[in-house]
Amino acid sequence: MIYAPQRRARVRLPAEWEPQAGVLLTWPHAHGDWGDKLEQAHAAFVALAAAIARFEPLLITCYDSEHQALVAADLQAAGVPLTRICFTICPSNDVWARDHGPISVYQESVLPVLQDFTFNGWGGKFPAELDDRLTVELHRAGCFDGIELRRIQWVLEGGSIDGDGEGTILTTSACLLTTTRNGGMSREQVEMQLRDRLGARRVLWLERGALEGDDTDSHVDMLARFCDSKTITYVRCDDPSDSHYDELRAMEAELEQFRTLKGEPYRLVPLPWPNARHAADGHRLPLSYANFLIVNGGVIVPQYDDSADAEALAVLRDLFPGREVVGVPAMPLIEQHGSVHCVTMQLPRGVELPHLGKVLSTA
Repeated sequence: MIYAPQRRARVRLPAEWEPQAGVLLTWPHAHGDWGDKLEQAHAAFVALAAAIARFEPLLITCYDSEHQALVAADLQAAGVPLTRICFTICPSNDVWARDHGPISVYQESVLPVLQDFTFNGWGGKFPAELDDRLTVELHRAGCFDGIELRRIQWVLEGGSIDGDGEGTILTTSACLLTTTRNGGMSREQVEMQLRDRLGARRVLWLERGALEGDDTDSHVDMLARFCDSKTITYVRCDDPSDSHYDELRAMEAELEQFRTLKGEPYRLVPLPWPNARHAADGHRLPLSYANFLIVNGGVIVPQYDDSADAEALAVLRDLFPGREVVGVPAMPLIEQHGSVHCVTMQLPRGVELPHLGKVLSTA
């Protein structure tokens, strides 16, 4: 953890609860890794898109024109007005928009800027060439109406960081310090990048915390999230016989040592622990209620057909009293080791979507 001098940052990473212009989705398709789970993934995306569209517009990327027509028809059948959606046809590797989408900042507190960090498939684990080019292609197609795009030759995934909008960045050393992303940069070098690119005034490093089945090297959005500048919600395992118990209790102890910018302890609110679920080959899946999405007036929460689903909704209703908390099915997503936050990327106010109701192409 660092406490840097309190200076005004040239750029600022807005908190997720600040006003948004829309949400980016990259739709699952037959050219990815979904196999016989594609139909279930498609249905989960329809439910997710329908939930988000109640609160704000969507920018949806489809693989080709046939794919776009299918997605549009099913969204319309689900009651989603297509006037709330800008479709863009652009090939992609997979659906994880949180990590291949733009990380938006405000320059001098006013001017929105899209930052396109390098995405290398979570340290070279999976193909990512198309996904790494996707933001540039969307920008070239006119999706963002001329908003400045900065291509940054440094690996950073949106799911690996969480910000409070006031210059505090929460992250994990297991992810940002891995040698497979930026060649083993030191902690100080990473902090410098976060300061220069995101306006970080300080970085809160979690040294502990991991979920079995997580391909991301402990993305923080599966573990702990800011709800406001004084509150962090996090996953906690209360079962001593569970293999996660010691690791998550150690993470909880770290969270208890963190302090707000005013030097006060954070209000820490644990999320319920879902029952263990396993993939067909027997490995455990990384179920997490921390992987929720905040939207204008709402919070979209993953549901896993689990007895803890209702409790997770109740906890988040208490944490976000001014927002409607909506559950969406997420088991098809977690089968591929991600959830609701992983497949979405919010676009803050100022990054407007000028082509709602239209279909753009990067061809």
